[in-house]
Amino acid sequence: MYVYLNNAATTKVDGRVLFKMSKYFSELYENPMTSNYSPLAKNVEDEMDKARESIAKLLNCKPNEIYFTSGGTESDNWAIKGICLRNWDKKGEIISTPIEHMAIIATLKTVEKWGFKVKFLPVNKYGMVDPDDLKKLITKDTLLVSVMHANNEIGTIEPIEEIGKICREKGIVFHTDAVQTACHIDIDVKKMNIDLLSLSAHKFYGPKGVGALFIREGVEIDPFMDGGHQEKGLRSGTHNSPSIIGMGEAVNIALKEMEEERKNVLYMRNMIEEKIKNLEGVYINGDPYKRLPNNLSISIEGVKAESLLVYLALNGIIVSAGAACSAKEKEVSHVLKAIGLPEDLAYNTIRISLGKFNYPKEIEYFNEVLETGIKKLRELAPR
Repeated sequence: MYVYLNNAATTKVDGRVLFKMSKYFSELYENPMTSNYSPLAKNVEDEMDKARESIAKLLNCKPNEIYFTSGGTESDNWAIKGICLRNWDKKGEIISTPIEHMAIIATLKTVEKWGFKVKFLPVNKYGMVDPDDLKKLITKDTLLVSVMHANNEIGTIEPIEEIGKICREKGIVFHTDAVQTACHIDIDVKKMNIDLLSLSAHKFYGPKGVGALFIREGVEIDPFMDGGHQEKGLRSGTHNSPSIIGMGEAVNIALKEMEEERKNVLYMRNMIEEKIKNLEGVYINGDPYKRLPNNLSISIEGVKAESLLVYLALNGIIVSAGAACSAKEKEVSHVLKAIGLPEDLAYNTIRISLGKFNYPKEIEYFNEVLETGIKKLRELAPR
């Protein structure tokens, strides 16, 4: 049996998405920027507009507030660098958290070199931000607040609506990285007072290499790449039209099936948590209640994550030790460090992330292999 439990890293493309995309590679392949004279290109442009409308429906915004990108990393880069470039002359400060994805953390290091100041909100042992701390950090120089919707390693869901309200009242642009939450839990950019939001299709059964940035109408942001006039002159580069159309189809499917998926993955996560309760020295990370339904981060006394990953893989089970983008790094996770997890436990932490293509029989198998693996690896561990 092969069991894929690494859906936070990437998901299998839904067959309906593949079917939708296929003819845009071989038949309707023309560049949508030539739609003013080519009927086939106009067809492509119309389908891309439908994708834009679908994403707008998902987020409760206008279609003209959706801009296509190459994925979450580009959207995050654009959100931060675009605001900084817009405010280049006066500079200013950005507030974020120490548990953001590296697409944010690395971008913040770059804008620090540009002369912008970066401040971090503290998080508690569950990775949760306190909105009152944000109020204390904001100054007259604050340009942007960027707080992820849910953490990619431990699944904690941040109080985005409260943070957005504070930012809106202060007139500060608010960005959230929703790569782990789009099409998995509800998002309403109006209700949550979000100005900028990043998402990526391959996290919700769409293709890799495509995503979007929501930019609320009225937010002043510059492009960070130079080139042609695509996306109203704000995002240059030939549109990845098959993938954009595929992303739209993935969103359409999610709009119909998201609730059912949420129930199913939560049921399977509970199966694992029930098993873990009976295993000595195994701890769950992240908020006990406000956590993504498909996410389970566990730390295991006496078992190195690296060894357990190999043991599980030899038994046909794929999980991860944290973010896929940092999977080949040997350093302890910056997220686990930020929540204060002791270093020995941080190195003993794995992330199990479920998806709609998993089923309970797989989880029964996983539970059996996990228990056996922990026992064997503890017996082999040096004393």
